Amino acid sequence: MRMYDIIAAKRDGKALSHEQIAAFVDGVTDGSIPDYQISAFLMAVYLRGMDADETTALTLRMAGSGRRIDLSSIPGVKVDKHSTGGVGDKTTLVVAPLAAACGAPVAKMSGRGLGYTGGTIDKLAAIPGFRTDLSLEEFLDVVRRVGAGIIEAAGFAPADKKLYALRDVTATVESLPLIAASVMSKKLACGADRILLDVKAGSGAFMKTTADAERLARLMVQIGGLAGRPTAALITGMDTPLGMAVGNALELREAFETLKGRGPKDLEALCVELAAQMLVLAGLGDLDGCRAKARRALSSGAAFVKMQQIIEAQRGDPRVTEDYSLLVSAKHTRAFLSPSDGFVRAVRADMFGRASVVLGAGRERKDSDVDAAAGIVLRKKPGDTVSRGEPLYVLHASEAKRLDEAGALLPRAVDIGDEPPEPSPLILGFISA
Repeated sequence: MRMYDIIAAKRDGKALSHEQIAAFVDGVTDGSIPDYQISAFLMAVYLRGMDADETTALTLRMAGSGRRIDLSSIPGVKVDKHSTGGVGDKTTLVVAPLAAACGAPVAKMSGRGLGYTGGTIDKLAAIPGFRTDLSLEEFLDVVRRVGAGIIEAAGFAPADKKLYALRDVTATVESLPLIAASVMSKKLACGADRILLDVKAGSGAFMKTTADAERLARLMVQIGGLAGRPTAALITGMDTPLGMAVGNALELREAFETLKGRGPKDLEALCVELAAQMLVLAGLGDLDGCRAKARRALSSGAAFVKMQQIIEAQRGDPRVTEDYSLLVSAKHTRAFLSPSDGFVRAVRADMFGRASVVLGAGRERKDSDVDAAAGIVLRKKPGDTVSRGEPLYVLHASEAKRLDEAGALLPRAVDIGDEPPEPSPLILGFISA
């Protein structure tokens, strides 16, 4: 089967057979297809698209291109949760122990971040001693004993790694079939019985509009169903950073506070909803009942204790959940003050995201280092009143010059007006099979 013919078929808008898709993915994985032909294929898909059957076939073949995890030795229905990412998104740090405290086993494989802030693994790396590189046997043992564990996803869907690198340099990233296959191939390889997606929409998200986020979510939910993994998705807003903290150690601290019932209201509300939807997928009750379970697990401290158990089981120091001096902190901070009285009308997630990268909290390239101490702490969110000279946000950096560079990106990041803004819902929609 010639790669030339596969490219030509997709160029001409034809649906590819499962055999053609398998030949393509196998050739990407073993290196037999040159980059120029892979790039031509990606552009053909970008321009011509793929139907649900093609996208599912691509996803399944990519999922099978590397190692896969068998979670059958862990009792219960295992539910995975994936977020498409956004500024200040630390939900996994709250949702994994929260769902586990309510009886849903969570075997979570997460990644390092590329873009605005670090990923879940970057945040966990700020905990002294915490291991995200457990062997599969060690990881499964942690989940069986504690009810939840989080490790770095490595070796899953290697075809996706090659395709993503080429998409990034060939202007084909914004293809819904390619995005969906990239996300779902790794989720399917990680072995969970059910999958919950948190698809972000807004200025600080990859999908800028709710309509685009819904299209992506529907496609991924459909793929999960066709692959035999019941999948659901929440569409959530990302015009404003989630919570008050942006940056790895800062977000970790905020997650601990949320598990103690003292976190920002938007973060707590989203985490309760995500956990409740995971419990529903696991067959542990209806939505109202599962929301009540999640709230009780927070208010009783059960979710916080579960997080301490996860940290200890993965060789971390659980004292960090109480003694924040054990976390790294920035040498330099600078508060930016309100120029006027009024109401905060908008807090631009995209601008704060770019500034966080300049501070060192995110990556411009996959091989960039992340400074765990760097980041931003918001003091105000949309709808809050503010007085002239009152802090709007505080920048944290290990080098003073980064404060200047990041601050220069933020003169219009917070909009202040005479009237409060219209309330903006955090949860924009829900999609299931």
